[in-house]
Amino acid sequence: MTASPSRSDRTRRGAIWAAVLLGGLAAALLSLIAAEPARRGLFDSWQRLAPRAIDGRNVVVVLVDPLALKTVGPWPWPRYYLGRLTETIAAQKPRVIGMDMIFPEPDRLNPDQFVQLYPEIAPAAAASIGNLPSMDTIFAQVLGGAPVVLGRLGIAGFGSDPKSLLLDPEIDGRPPPDAMRFPQVLASIPQLDDVALGHALVNGPPDADGIVRRVPLTVLAGDRPMPGLAAELARIATGAPKISWQGTTAVIGPHRVPTDDAGQMQIRLGKFPDTARYSAALVLSDKLKPGTFTGKVVIVGLGAEGVSDVVSTPLTPRGYGVFVQAQAVDAILRGGWLSRPGWLAAGEWIAGAVLALVIALAGIIRRHWPWLLAGGIAIALPVASWALFDGPGLLFDPARPLMIGLGAALALGTLLFVRNRAERASLARELLEQQLTSAVQEGELVAARAIQLGMVPARERLAELDPRIHASAILEPARSVGGDFYDAIRIDADRVLFVIGDVTGKGVPAALYMALSKTLAKSVLVRESGGLAHAVDTLNLELLREADDAMGVTMLIVLFDCATGDLGMVNAGHENPILLRPGHAPETFPMRGGPPFCVCEFAYPEERLTLAPGETLILITDGVTEAQDEDNRMFGVDGAFTALAAREPDENAQGQQTVDRLVRAVRRFEHPTEPSDDLTVLSLHYRGPAPPAPPA
Repeated sequence: MTASPSRSDRTRRGAIWAAVLLGGLAAALLSLIAAEPARRGLFDSWQRLAPRAIDGRNVVVVLVDPLALKTVGPWPWPRYYLGRLTETIAAQKPRVIGMDMIFPEPDRLNPDQFVQLYPEIAPAAAASIGNLPSMDTIFAQVLGGAPVVLGRLGIAGFGSDPKSLLLDPEIDGRPPPDAMRFPQVLASIPQLDDVALGHALVNGPPDADGIVRRVPLTVLAGDRPMPGLAAELARIATGAPKISWQGTTAVIGPHRVPTDDAGQMQIRLGKFPDTARYSAALVLSDKLKPGTFTGKVVIVGLGAEGVSDVVSTPLTPRGYGVFVQAQAVDAILRGGWLSRPGWLAAGEWIAGAVLALVIALAGIIRRHWPWLLAGGIAIALPVASWALFDGPGLLFDPARPLMIGLGAALALGTLLFVRNRAERASLARELLEQQLTSAVQEGELVAARAIQLGMVPARERLAELDPRIHASAILEPARSVGGDFYDAIRIDADRVLFVIGDVTGKGVPAALYMALSKTLAKSVLVRESGGLAHAVDTLNLELLREADDAMGVTMLIVLFDCATGDLGMVNAGHENPILLRPGHAPETFPMRGGPPFCVCEFAYPEERLTLAPGETLILITDGVTEAQDEDNRMFGVDGAFTALAAREPDENAQGQQTVDRLVRAVRRFEHPTEPSDDLTVLSLHYRGPAPPAPPA
């Protein structure tokens, strides 16, 4: 018979579910805010990692580049040259010629305008010139005999009414709801616009970050849907009679092209091959191989500084818009588009929910395998994103489910940390109360205090360590027993090692851990021969093996060379020492130090100081600086400086009286409140390299 879960278990599970839900929801909301920029960055990275291969068999570009401008002259060119260029291309029987440009004004070199520019021309000559056919007429004749699609531009004003323009072909179905809409259209002059095989809008605005990733397949001019340039060229190339819309899918001949809600196709870009781009100068020179353009889509565009349509794409920060149109046509004809269907976006939310559920399960059952499963899912998501991108061209965003999973994990971790800490604190309090009660009842605390004070060197022993120094100390636990300690150990004839420490907490647990720490410190520091820093690192490792999460110890270790006054010191999270120099105010000796012991492995630095004869180094615990009065004000370092500012007239009494004076000042400051922490002061007064002469 299975036992039903206890009330505490149900409460714990409910808290876990609530934390995971709240963390996941918060991360989901954040993903809605940051999703689009992050998604663009990820998919741009995929594009750069694996650009699409383009072979130039379907689409080529004729570019008005610097060479063409140098050969023919500055842009805009006379329509005569544009007619020759179009005629030369058309002679090779391309499927269609797309003009990624607009001719909204008559040619400036038409005969009638030319005569007006030069009134000095004789009447007979002017009449003869005026009878010449206009450049626009010549260009229109070429356009009328070639499969040319002229560009148009949707604008907000100062254009033509879309109702007055020829519309070909008719677009079947309703375009997507967010398709771009413009009230007017900028078109070529009627003489050219009316004779072209087709017309298409060349609008292709960048995304919010200024990068072009997609092209519109349909644009609304007023209420009339007009094809985008890439869509119209692909339609003619496939021989389709019209473009049809089925939801957000554009049907162009045999191709079903998915778009976004604005009717824009996102392109998987690549490097447009050099073998598929030709300078207009080369075309005009009649040096092209026969069949260069035969059966292909030819797009004529601008590609020179000052006249070009410069755009940024995920693959290049500075490129030409005509190549974007060319890649869009190639993508339609060969299937090189990218799409993000609604079911894929729903899959992101489902993946995030699954990841959050696995994390919640890990918190409930307290096993490792759910965390391993969550880690596997987290790794699989970007792998799946890449596979879907590189295979069917689907844009799956792994950032959203990963953010939801991370939010759930952080919330769960925070909950467990808070609960575990509260439980440990509660258990520690209960244990301490039990220990104190037992100790008081059995009289153990009195004995423990005596034992603890007996573990540290007495003043008499400190004073007799070496005639070249005068050491004195005092230790006063806040309770019967505490966690402070100090020690003095002779290393050799000239060197003495001093240690002062403070264990986390007070009372019996701190005293027990103090005993352990003091014993280990004395054992390790004396036996290690690799230098003070190495010995301290070893001590930290030994304490880490013996410590639990609730205990830690700060320690300041001083290796005193009595012959020179040189001090090697290591500080593990302890109070910095105070330096007393004759004729100077007390000052703190700042140390870099490191964290307290039992926190982590750390390479503690050894720091140096030299005492001159007559100078004193004061070592204290935080029972001095953090002593509080009845208004909760702290004694602080300034209080210690004030108490230490006076000097004793008797040099032999410097250490002992200095220590007593500082302790009395702390106790006066705390009165009438009880001491809040253990208090320890250790004074090291340097007399000089040789013992002083006895008094006469």
